[in-house]
Amino acid sequence: MKHTKIIISFLFALSTLLTVNAQDVKPSIGISIPNVNGLQTSPIIAAKLIQLELRKLDKYSVYDEFDMKDITDEKPKFQKNCIGKNCLIEFGEALGVDYMISGSYDGFANKIVLTLKIVDIKNKRVSKSDIQEFDDQEIELQRMTGILLNKLHGIASSQELTDRLNYNDEPITTNNVGKINNSGPRIGYALLNGTMHEFATRPESEGGMEIFPAVSMIGYQLEGQYVGTENFSGLIEGIFNISGLEQGAFIPSLTIMNGFRFGKGGWEFAFGPGFSVKKTSFGFFDTDGTFGNAGAYFSTKDWNEYTNDNYANNPNYINNGTYEQPKPSDFNEKYNFSKRNMDKRGSTQLNTMFVFAFGKTFRAGALNIPVNLFYSAQKNGGMTGVNIGFNVVKKRTDITPSNYRRR
Repeated sequence: MKHTKIIISFLFALSTLLTVNAQDVKPSIGISIPNVNGLQTSPIIAAKLIQLELRKLDKYSVYDEFDMKDITDEKPKFQKNCIGKNCLIEFGEALGVDYMISGSYDGFANKIVLTLKIVDIKNKRVSKSDIQEFDDQEIELQRMTGILLNKLHGIASSQELTDRLNYNDEPITTNNVGKINNSGPRIGYALLNGTMHEFATRPESEGGMEIFPAVSMIGYQLEGQYVGTENFSGLIEGIFNISGLEQGAFIPSLTIMNGFRFGKGGWEFAFGPGFSVKKTSFGFFDTDGTFGNAGAYFSTKDWNEYTNDNYANNPNYINNGTYEQPKPSDFNEKYNFSKRNMDKRGSTQLNTMFVFAFGKTFRAGALNIPVNLFYSAQKNGGMTGVNIGFNVVKKRTDITPSNYRRR
């Protein structure tokens, strides 16, 4: 009886071990190099993408190019164009695998079409086959391959990822279509010209900023899309900037722009008004050096102080014992106080400008990097510079296949 129990226990343990081992054995699969047309990706890279995504499935023992090298060297016909069922069966029998997979990657004008099929070598039949159209985003071929392999095996892929990569051939004119949302921080650098250049370089004693005539910029951009198609977006953009901090200056501005973004390359043109504040005074520039240094600025207050110091005791300006202050025009008809000029010592005024910008959005995975050249024009001067920003593509909760093509 004791021996019987030992034998039964041994048989049970052996049966359990064999069952576990049988469950751990995965069917083997080889990869025949797919056909690639109209894409920059090579067929060998496409085969590696299939290999990577098959390993992620964890359903097969995947043969790589090194496992198949002896057979492909011996029979060169398996090295390329082995895509049909009969060739795949012959290739699989030579390798001794359970399945073979291959297909095609085809790039068309505005889409990429993937076709994959898995051939059952033992039963000599196609066990799985499917085709799917994707948006023309070749950089995402690996994710496209993963989506189609999941579909072949009845596995659900991320809905957001599928919506982002799927091809939609309907003409669309709804919001959030073809959208690149570039809301985010901005940094830049601008050269000052015209009156802005003069004001920047003017001595502080004359109401200027006395800084180098180029300033850094730091700010934030918010944007909203009011119309979008696959190849065009209409945008409203709001940009708040502070300039000149590195030189001890504080120049705030708010710009509201209408933008147009074209194509999947992210090219953009925008324009719109800008607003800031400035301090001004009535005055004139001593361009001829009549009263001292050529180019010096005299505000009304400066002139009053200058004349009191230089003419108050001059008999030529005293009439009946009363001092009659001379006017700048008494000396030079060009000099008068009819114009307002920028002056840090003056009164605060609203400053308006008009901004033109042209640029492109570069992409690095989920990161958008907009780069723009701009010119900010105001009366008799302005700023010319470059502005760079960044933002990370975030998950949206309002995306459906009908209104979302590509972010």
